Amino acid sequence: LGMSKSWSCLGYPLSIFFIVVNEFCERFSYYGMRALLILYFTNFIRWDDNLSTAIYHTFVALCYLTPILGALIADSWLGKFKTIVSLSIVYTIGQVVLSVSSITDLTDHNHDGTPDSLPVHVALSMIGLALIALGTGGIKPCVSAFGGDQFEEGQEKQRNRFFSIFYLAINAGSLLSTIITPMLRVQQCGIHSKQACYPLAFGVPAVALARALLTFVFILGSGMYKKFQPQGNIMAKVVKCIGFAIKNRFRHRSKTFPKREHWLDWAKEKYDERLISQIKMVTRVMFLYIPLPMFWALFDQQGSRWTLQATTMSGRIGTIEIQPDQMQTVNAILIVIMVPIFDAVLYPLIAKCGFNFTSLKKMTVGMFLASMAFVAAAIVQVEIDKTLPVFPNGNEVQIKVLNIGNDNMSVSLPEEIVLLEPMSQTNGFMTFDVNKLTSINISSPGSPVTAVTDSFEQGQRHTLLVWAPSHYQVVKDGLNQKPEKGENGIRFVNTYNDLITITMSGKVFANISSYNASKYQFFPSGRKGYTINSTEIPPQCETNFNTLYLEFGSAYTYVIQKKNDGCPEVKTFEDIAANTVNMALQIPQYFLLTCGEVVFSVTGLEFSYSQAPSNMKSVLQAGWLLTVAVGNIIVLIVAGAGQFSKQWAEYVLFAALLLVVCVIFAIMAGFYTYINPAEIEAQFDEDEKKKSLEKRNPYFMSEANSQTQM
Repeated sequence: LGMSKSWSCLGYPLSIFFIVVNEFCERFSYYGMRALLILYFTNFIRWDDNLSTAIYHTFVALCYLTPILGALIADSWLGKFKTIVSLSIVYTIGQVVLSVSSITDLTDHNHDGTPDSLPVHVALSMIGLALIALGTGGIKPCVSAFGGDQFEEGQEKQRNRFFSIFYLAINAGSLLSTIITPMLRVQQCGIHSKQACYPLAFGVPAVALARALLTFVFILGSGMYKKFQPQGNIMAKVVKCIGFAIKNRFRHRSKTFPKREHWLDWAKEKYDERLISQIKMVTRVMFLYIPLPMFWALFDQQGSRWTLQATTMSGRIGTIEIQPDQMQTVNAILIVIMVPIFDAVLYPLIAKCGFNFTSLKKMTVGMFLASMAFVAAAIVQVEIDKTLPVFPNGNEVQIKVLNIGNDNMSVSLPEEIVLLEPMSQTNGFMTFDVNKLTSINISSPGSPVTAVTDSFEQGQRHTLLVWAPSHYQVVKDGLNQKPEKGENGIRFVNTYNDLITITMSGKVFANISSYNASKYQFFPSGRKGYTINSTEIPPQCETNFNTLYLEFGSAYTYVIQKKNDGCPEVKTFEDIAANTVNMALQIPQYFLLTCGEVVFSVTGLEFSYSQAPSNMKSVLQAGWLLTVAVGNIIVLIVAGAGQFSKQWAEYVLFAALLLVVCVIFAIMAGFYTYINPAEIEAQFDEDEKKKSLEKRNPYFMSEANSQTQM
């Protein structure tokens, strides 16, 4: 045991403060990187939503599988302290590699702003993420257990408080980084071409703050720590012992052998009593872990499904505007508020009422609250669905007529006739069955009727541009859903005779032909400036324009019209209305989930630590983190297998699954008896002492016995 003199402050070992600061920096780095990940996959590497979500959850699952490796290294080889320092170095390298992978100029040889060979970037980012998963995962089981090691016997109260403070540090780190890194992401940077600054956003968490502080803080505090020598490969011992017990039980399964009290007692022939009783403690807790992954399956959807839900909502709250990926900060803000409230107010109140609110009861309540959070998410989703535009299904087509000429036009469609003034459109899209869409005719006063001959594609939206009795153009919109990520679709219609090119916020609508529409391009919220270029526009004309204020999730058609002096003017037509349901409506579901997290997660860490024998703390920590990994794998399976047509149905399914699991857990918890590992260990120490005394002095025991008989 490498002990140092213990420094203390406010009744806590001083080394604790270094551990907490270290955890803050590490989490700042991890969550800052993770907040950008889904957008980096979709916008930079250009994967679609489903693949990005799958890779995202795979990465998170990996981060929670590697702790088993970390626990192995710490317990059997390096000890917790050296493991933390060496894996931090691996972690740093991973962060740097990931930052490098997001530099466009790395492979952008022709300087056009897009990487020339994406596979290089994909390969680098995957290597970076693998190293990060190894680093962050490997450190995880060691840091909190290393913190718990710093306390003496009789400091249980401080130790429980430490786990709450530790959890606060995690969330303070994640809160700061999820606010800061999206701000860095929207900066423009690059050597030859300017675009979203992923290298900066990945680089800040990576290099500057986290690593400098992390290593410095850890090594600075090095002399103060209590460091336990690694106790041999405890995990291998546990596995071997369990394996032997099962094999032995199987061998002696006839009636002639007397039953043993516990199935692990079958290992007694080969292993000592102490190890067997320690493993009993661990397996009893591990058994309780079986239902836990379901909680994490719901919890980790904040970063994927809930963020995608926020993209279909409006981010205006008062005068500020929130980006969809910033809604995750609500969780971190609430944690920082709720942990102290629960610790200082709620739990003491419950205790005063005489209710014994044990750890496992708390965890059951946490699961119930998380389940309710998903019911709330489903209700919000139903509200969102009411405001969503109706898109064509199966063999339907949708048509909107837009008059871009200078005459009144009349358009006869099946079962109705529409009269349109110059520069006007029909109220929204009209839905038709593709088989019944026989004739559409256009005409204007005093001119012949023209039939529209165009095969409309089923399941698609179309805009019918008309500008003279015999002139029309059918444009397939290609928008079959709200614009993703809360962006806004913009397209231009050219009524000049020459080609027009438009540049808007760095994106180019090139060579739009006469009386035709460009494809949609997508822009984040805010006002956007754009420039119109054409050989037909006289030089004295104003060619710089601004859009209206773009909210979230809308689509517009901008018609460029020629005024009498040849200069352009722009008319705006709405294709899809902006999102109207406010992101503030997500707050109740975040509130419920956060309260669930406080009573579930903080308590779970503390419970695992308090019920584990001293040499198996990190085994249980790794088991706890394994439940998180399995939870992320459940998301992949459920989202992949149950292709739901309605998102709210998926939320309800998750809520129902967790509710069932919650009931099962409550029943299991009812059968659990709490133990004090230290007392059991002390009992073994005493027995061993007695045995060694007996060996040395055979008379000792008989004397003692006669004393008690007297």
